[in-house]
Amino acid sequence: MSLAFDEACAAARENEAPVGAVLIAADGSVLAQAHNRNITLHDPTAHAEVLCLREAGQKLGNHRLSGSILAVTLEPCLMCVGALIHARVEGIVFAATDPKAGALVSNLDARTLPFLNHRPWILQGVMAEDCGTLLKRFFLARRKPL
Repeated sequence: MSLAFDEACAAARENEAPVGAVLIAADGSVLAQAHNRNITLHDPTAHAEVLCLREAGQKLGNHRLSGSILAVTLEPCLMCVGALIHARVEGIVFAATDPKAGALVSNLDARTLPFLNHRPWILQGVMAEDCGTLLKRFFLARRKPL
């Protein structure tokens, strides 16, 4: 999670929402790491999780990332959970919950949708305080009155 936190800090420096992710292979090696870049890339799908999946898929030459585990600083949104499920990511470890858009525990557990044929395990709360504080400070600074 510390690598994902470093990515989140990089996102904040680029004025992107400070979310970072790291995808770990079954052998423990880092397959990919990324941070939110949807503003920079003018791409609503350029969330840290999706960018990790893209990088790892290219690296492995496969759209299936079976056995991998994603560590991410914020609970994934519905789009990202869907992408992680389609990629067959085995597990998702996240830090802070997202009451606005979280799709694993905060608003729904997208893994329980009956039509899905893959359900990754989840672990929440790893470095939640650090990641949550980074997010809160970033958005407070952006919302300061003029």
